[in-house]
Amino acid sequence: MENLLNEIRNCKVCEEHFPHGCNPIISASEKSKIVIIGQAPGRKVHDSNIPWNDKSGDNLRDWLGVDKETFYNPDNFAIVGMGFCYPGTGKSGDLPPRKECAPLWHPQLHEEMNDVKLTILIGQYAQKYYLGKQAKRTLTETVEYYHEYLPKFFVLPHPSPRNNIWQAKNRWFPSEVLPELTGRVNSILQ
Repeated sequence: MENLLNEIRNCKVCEEHFPHGCNPIISASEKSKIVIIGQAPGRKVHDSNIPWNDKSGDNLRDWLGVDKETFYNPDNFAIVGMGFCYPGTGKSGDLPPRKECAPLWHPQLHEEMNDVKLTILIGQYAQKYYLGKQAKRTLTETVEYYHEYLPKFFVLPHPSPRNNIWQAKNRWFPSEVLPELTGRVNSILQ
Protein backbone atom coordinates (compact mmCIF):
# COMPACT_ATOMS: atom_id res chain seq x y z
CA MET A 1 0.00 0.00 0.00
CA GLU A 2 2.78 2.47 0.84
CA ASN A 3 4.32 1.96 -2.60
CA LEU A 4 0.96 2.56 -4.27
CA LEU A 5 0.30 5.70 -2.22
CA ASN A 6 3.76 7.01 -3.17
CA GLU A 7 3.03 6.32 -6.85
CA ILE A 8 -0.26 8.21 -6.61
CA ARG A 9 1.31 11.14 -4.75
CA ASN A 10 3.97 11.41 -7.46
CA CYS A 11 1.56 11.01 -10.40
CA LYS A 12 1.97 13.55 -13.22
CA VAL A 13 -0.36 11.97 -15.81
CA CYS A 14 -2.60 15.06 -16.03
CA GLU A 15 0.01 17.71 -15.23
CA GLU A 16 -0.51 19.65 -18.45
CA HIS A 17 -4.16 20.26 -17.50
CA PHE A 18 -3.59 21.76 -14.05
CA PRO A 19 -2.90 25.50 -13.85
CA HIS A 20 -1.79 25.08 -10.22
CA GLY A 21 0.33 21.97 -10.82
CA CYS A 22 -0.08 18.38 -9.73
CA ASN A 23 -0.51 17.75 -6.03
CA PRO A 24 -2.34 14.44 -5.59
CA ILE A 25 -4.17 14.33 -2.24
CA ILE A 26 -5.05 10.95 -0.74
CA SER A 27 -5.19 9.21 2.61
CA ALA A 28 -5.63 5.44 2.90
CA SER A 29 -4.45 2.31 4.63
CA GLU A 30 -4.75 -1.39 3.94
CA LYS A 31 -6.85 -1.41 7.15
CA SER A 32 -9.29 1.35 6.08
CA LYS A 33 -12.83 0.43 7.13
CA ILE A 34 -14.73 3.18 5.31
CA VAL A 35 -13.81 4.64 1.93
CA ILE A 36 -14.93 8.18 1.17
CA ILE A 37 -14.93 8.95 -2.55
CA GLY A 38 -15.48 12.60 -3.32
CA GLN A 39 -14.99 14.84 -6.34
CA ALA A 40 -11.49 16.39 -6.29
CA PRO A 41 -9.57 18.60 -3.87
CA GLY A 42 -10.43 22.29 -3.76
CA ARG A 43 -7.90 25.10 -3.69
CA LYS A 44 -7.63 25.18 0.12
CA VAL A 45 -6.98 21.43 0.24
CA HIS A 46 -4.45 21.74 -2.61
CA ASP A 47 -2.56 24.36 -0.61
CA SER A 48 -2.69 22.53 2.75
CA ASN A 49 -2.22 18.91 1.53
CA ILE A 50 -4.98 17.85 3.96
CA PRO A 51 -8.11 16.27 2.42
CA TRP A 52 -11.46 17.82 3.34
CA ASN A 53 -9.62 20.64 5.14
CA ASP A 54 -12.33 23.24 4.61
CA LYS A 55 -15.93 24.04 5.54
CA SER A 56 -17.14 21.14 3.40
CA GLY A 57 -14.96 18.84 5.49
CA ASP A 58 -16.38 20.29 8.71
CA ASN A 59 -19.89 19.56 7.41
CA LEU A 60 -18.91 16.05 6.29
CA ARG A 61 -17.45 15.20 9.71
CA ASP A 62 -20.68 16.47 11.31
CA TRP A 63 -22.71 14.26 8.99
CA LEU A 64 -20.51 11.25 9.83
CA GLY A 65 -20.59 12.00 13.56
CA VAL A 66 -16.80 11.88 13.93
CA ASP A 67 -14.08 14.23 15.13
CA LYS A 68 -10.96 15.18 13.16
CA GLU A 69 -8.75 12.63 14.91
CA THR A 70 -11.09 9.77 13.96
CA PHE A 71 -11.63 11.12 10.45
CA TYR A 72 -7.94 11.53 9.63
CA ASN A 73 -6.95 8.08 10.93
CA PRO A 74 -6.46 6.15 7.65
CA ASP A 75 -7.25 2.88 9.42
CA ASN A 76 -10.77 4.32 9.87
CA PHE A 77 -11.27 6.29 6.65
CA ALA A 78 -9.64 6.13 3.25
CA ILE A 79 -10.13 9.54 1.64
CA VAL A 80 -10.06 9.30 -2.12
CA GLY A 81 -11.16 11.62 -4.91
CA MET A 82 -12.47 10.88 -8.36
CA GLY A 83 -9.58 13.18 -9.18
CA PHE A 84 -6.61 13.49 -6.83
CA CYS A 85 -5.50 16.98 -7.88
CA TYR A 86 -7.19 20.37 -7.74
CA PRO A 87 -8.58 20.88 -11.27
CA GLY A 88 -8.82 24.68 -11.12
CA THR A 89 -11.83 26.96 -11.26
CA GLY A 90 -14.49 27.25 -13.94
CA LYS A 91 -17.44 29.59 -14.44
CA SER A 92 -19.54 28.21 -11.58
CA GLY A 93 -16.99 26.73 -9.18
CA ASP A 94 -14.25 24.14 -9.36
CA LEU A 95 -13.80 22.27 -12.62
CA PRO A 96 -14.79 18.58 -12.72
CA PRO A 97 -12.22 15.95 -11.74
CA ARG A 98 -10.02 14.66 -14.54
CA LYS A 99 -11.30 11.39 -16.00
CA GLU A 100 -7.89 9.68 -15.92
CA CYS A 101 -7.55 9.30 -12.13
CA ALA A 102 -10.31 6.91 -11.11
CA PRO A 103 -9.71 4.20 -13.74
CA LEU A 104 -5.95 4.46 -13.27
CA TRP A 105 -5.78 4.31 -9.46
CA HIS A 106 -9.07 3.21 -7.87
CA PRO A 107 -8.90 -0.50 -8.81
CA GLN A 108 -5.39 -0.74 -7.36
CA LEU A 109 -6.48 1.00 -4.15
CA HIS A 110 -9.48 -1.31 -3.71
CA GLU A 111 -7.19 -4.34 -4.14
CA GLU A 112 -5.02 -3.15 -1.25
CA MET A 113 -7.87 -2.37 1.18
CA ASN A 114 -9.10 -5.68 2.57
CA ASP A 115 -11.26 -4.52 5.48
CA VAL A 116 -13.67 -2.07 3.81
CA LYS A 117 -17.17 -2.23 5.28
CA LEU A 118 -18.70 0.80 3.53
CA THR A 119 -17.94 3.08 0.59
CA ILE A 120 -19.42 6.58 0.74
CA LEU A 121 -20.02 8.14 -2.68
CA ILE A 122 -20.15 11.92 -2.45
CA GLY A 123 -21.63 13.80 -5.38
CA GLN A 124 -22.60 12.99 -8.92
CA TYR A 125 -19.15 12.11 -10.30
CA ALA A 126 -18.53 9.33 -7.77
CA GLN A 127 -22.12 8.11 -7.98
CA LYS A 128 -22.17 7.92 -11.79
CA TYR A 129 -18.80 6.16 -11.86
CA TYR A 130 -19.59 3.55 -9.20
CA LEU A 131 -23.34 3.09 -9.62
CA GLY A 132 -23.53 3.37 -13.39
CA LYS A 133 -27.07 2.69 -14.58
CA GLN A 134 -28.20 2.00 -11.02
CA ALA A 135 -27.92 5.73 -10.26
CA LYS A 136 -31.24 7.53 -10.47
CA ARG A 137 -32.07 10.32 -12.91
CA THR A 138 -30.84 13.05 -10.52
CA LEU A 139 -28.51 13.27 -7.55
CA THR A 140 -31.51 14.13 -5.35
CA GLU A 141 -33.30 10.93 -6.36
CA THR A 142 -30.16 8.86 -5.88
CA VAL A 143 -29.68 10.23 -2.37
CA GLU A 144 -33.39 9.88 -1.54
CA TYR A 145 -33.21 6.18 -2.44
CA TYR A 146 -29.86 5.66 -0.66
CA HIS A 147 -31.09 2.43 0.95
CA GLU A 148 -31.10 0.72 -2.48
CA TYR A 149 -27.29 0.89 -2.57
CA LEU A 150 -26.68 -0.46 0.92
CA PRO A 151 -24.83 -2.22 2.42
CA LYS A 152 -21.94 -1.61 -0.01
CA PHE A 153 -22.49 2.06 -0.87
CA PHE A 154 -23.88 5.08 0.95
CA VAL A 155 -24.66 8.02 -1.35
CA LEU A 156 -24.49 11.67 -0.31
CA PRO A 157 -24.66 15.12 -1.86
CA HIS A 158 -21.57 17.27 -1.58
CA PRO A 159 -21.37 18.76 1.94
CA SER A 160 -20.44 22.20 0.61
CA PRO A 161 -22.11 25.14 2.36
CA ARG A 162 -23.32 26.02 -1.15
CA ASN A 163 -25.67 23.03 -0.81
CA ASN A 164 -27.54 24.49 2.18
CA ILE A 165 -30.36 25.48 -0.18
CA TRP A 166 -30.58 21.89 -1.41
CA GLN A 167 -30.80 20.66 2.18
CA ALA A 168 -33.51 23.20 2.99
CA LYS A 169 -35.57 21.92 0.03
CA ASN A 170 -35.01 18.27 0.96
CA ARG A 171 -35.87 18.12 4.65
CA TRP A 172 -35.90 14.31 4.58
CA PHE A 173 -32.09 14.38 4.19
CA PRO A 174 -31.13 15.55 7.71
CA SER A 175 -34.03 13.75 9.37
CA GLU A 176 -33.83 10.38 7.58
CA VAL A 177 -30.51 9.96 5.77
CA LEU A 178 -28.02 11.48 8.20
CA PRO A 179 -29.12 9.45 11.25
CA GLU A 180 -28.74 6.27 9.17
CA LEU A 181 -25.28 7.37 8.02
CA THR A 182 -24.10 8.28 11.52
CA GLY A 183 -25.42 4.99 12.91
CA ARG A 184 -23.65 2.91 10.28
CA VAL A 185 -20.37 4.80 10.67
CA ASN A 186 -20.51 4.48 14.45
CA SER A 187 -21.26 0.75 14.22
CA ILE A 188 -18.35 0.13 11.81
CA LEU A 189 -15.84 2.11 13.87
CA GLN A 190 -16.74 0.48 17.22
